[in-house]
Amino acid sequence: PAAPAEAARPSEAAKPAEAAKPAEPPKPQLSACRQALTEEIAIAPSIPDIHGAGGCGGEDLVRLEAIVLPDKRKVAVRPAAILRCRMAGAVADWVRTDIAPLAQRLGGGISNLDNFDSFECRGRNRVVGAQLSEHGRANALDVRAFGLANGKSISLTDRSVPRDLRETVLHSVCARFSTVLGPGSDWYHEDHIHLDLAERRGNYRICQWNVYDPLPQVAPLLPAERPEQAPPREVAAKSDASRPDATKSDHGKADEPDAAQSDDAAAARGGAPETKPQPTKKRRQSRRL
Repeated sequence: PAAPAEAARPSEAAKPAEAAKPAEPPKPQLSACRQALTEEIAIAPSIPDIHGAGGCGGEDLVRLEAIVLPDKRKVAVRPAAILRCRMAGAVADWVRTDIAPLAQRLGGGISNLDNFDSFECRGRNRVVGAQLSEHGRANALDVRAFGLANGKSISLTDRSVPRDLRETVLHSVCARFSTVLGPGSDWYHEDHIHLDLAERRGNYRICQWNVYDPLPQVAPLLPAERPEQAPPREVAAKSDASRPDATKSDHGKADEPDAAQSDDAAAARGGAPETKPQPTKKRRQSRRL
């Protein structure tokens, strides 16, 4: 006869069925820009997307903390800039390719980049009600200066900086960015350079930055030179003291009678001292209006 089927063990029958684990959501695929912007080019960790009012914010954002030069030196971005990945990559390529060789000839290379402004949810030029700025889209960077390894700082709008150096930077940024605004564009950009990658019809570009000449050197005002025919100063001082006009006023004062002596003489003659009538003051009655 067939063997009876074994009964299920109590421990197995009482064991609850394990709940199925939810599948992990797939990791978002990195953009081509994010894959290209490696740590060999820049220290730029990704940050969450920003979706603000009025279209403010953006996607594929990074925090650009430093730019890595081909020789592995790092150029700090101070403070770190919140930018779209494409804009951060353009800034990194500009510093690595154009600014680093230029700074190397000035004083041992570039050490930092002065970030005046990056992402900020606002209208153009901070005017209330104005069109959304590229800063509000995390698509712009305002650069004020870059620091050198020897401790010096090169301000891009300082008229004392050699003109040819500033013109070199001008041609560099206008070839790379779609918008460049600096001194002469409007009074909002007199102390820094605005860079962005705004997209316009027909790839229209704006490059408005007047590189002004250095201010003229103004010498301090000095006293006029003493004429050659003038006598020496000691002789001139003695001649001034011996002039008759200098003692004339003293003699005139001595000849004037003293008012106190005149009063004493009048009292000795038995008369009252002469008094001059005092002008009377008219009192004005206050008028109530």
